[in-house]
Amino acid sequence: MGKWLLPESLADILPAEARRIEELRRLLLDLYRTYGYELVMPPLVEYLDSLLSASGGDLDLHTFKLVDQMSGRSLGIRADMTPQVTRIDAHLLNRAGTARLCYCGSVLHTLPRGLWATREPLQIGAELYGHAGPEADIEVVQLALESVRRAGVADYRIDLSHLGVVRALLETDPAASARADEIFGLLRDKDVPGLALLAPELAPETAQALQVLPTLYGDLDVLDEARKILPALPRVEQALDMLAGLAGALPGVEIGVDLADVRSFHYHTGVVFAVYCGGWPNAVVRGGRYDDIGRVFGRARPATGFSLDLRELAGLLAPAKPSPAVRAPWGLDPALMEAVRALRAAGHIVVQILPGHEHDQQEFVFDRELVQRNGTWQVESLAGTPASNPASSSTAI
Repeated sequence: MGKWLLPESLADILPAEARRIEELRRLLLDLYRTYGYELVMPPLVEYLDSLLSASGGDLDLHTFKLVDQMSGRSLGIRADMTPQVTRIDAHLLNRAGTARLCYCGSVLHTLPRGLWATREPLQIGAELYGHAGPEADIEVVQLALESVRRAGVADYRIDLSHLGVVRALLETDPAASARADEIFGLLRDKDVPGLALLAPELAPETAQALQVLPTLYGDLDVLDEARKILPALPRVEQALDMLAGLAGALPGVEIGVDLADVRSFHYHTGVVFAVYCGGWPNAVVRGGRYDDIGRVFGRARPATGFSLDLRELAGLLAPAKPSPAVRAPWGLDPALMEAVRALRAAGHIVVQILPGHEHDQQEFVFDRELVQRNGTWQVESLAGTPASNPASSSTAI
């Protein structure tokens, strides 16, 4: 096996794609700051019990584990940054009011989480702590959609669900509550026959509601249909009202509803959402409410947020175009060096061509050239290429 081969579902990122991903990272972090979100940078590795706090078995299966040679304790390489940000909010910041935090960094998965997915996502996201009302959910969903729009993706839709619906059904039936994990698994797989097999062991009203739940997906009319056929429990009504209010805060957005979307039932507690883009099989953004997760760190807090993979988002965009650049000769002439420095200080890309490498392939398109005319270094447009600064074809430096 060649030493250059990488493990399955891991890949190098080459210059043009790396530049686009980095531009997206800066774009989105700057966007989150305009909403008041503060950047935090958790470590790549933590003690395993901290990383897996209140996150369910799914995260455990996706986490690489190792032993700390200094303490002898089990460590994990983070597979999700949200538990780390929750620890920071609950234990380090310890603020009394709301806290808006954002983050960006690599995470590592033991297995890819979807078709064409990498095992090393570059995760970016935002979390809002300290407010239990629907206003926080609305802000987070709006910011998630704005992230996709700012990235340049036009064809997208959002699917909404609410874990409160299923939890309310189970709370009214002790037999169903005792088999919650099994029921959530059947709902996640849309396994109506499997739910029917459980029916004799459950209360008739619960069994009927659970079997109909996988059929409650589609447009916003699903909410009206759910009010007619699901039990009129207060928490069910509250969840449906919350989804209707959230949808009303998203004018012009294509919205779907799937009341059996319980893939994150061990983690989320209320509204959950997923943003899908045309031509891509996986959800590009996932998020929702996960109240009280900070309890394991000694401070329960309302919380809601979202995350996405920058590498995946970049792959949805058109191929990155080469950057325009100034070609300059190599040399130690003080005037030349000053001209190059001034151009770079002004934000221009200047590539000095090393001797014997005049025809090397570059990521850049040279649309200008730094030349010396009558003892003065100046930028001139190259023939056959449009200058990136078309105001003049020759600029003295």
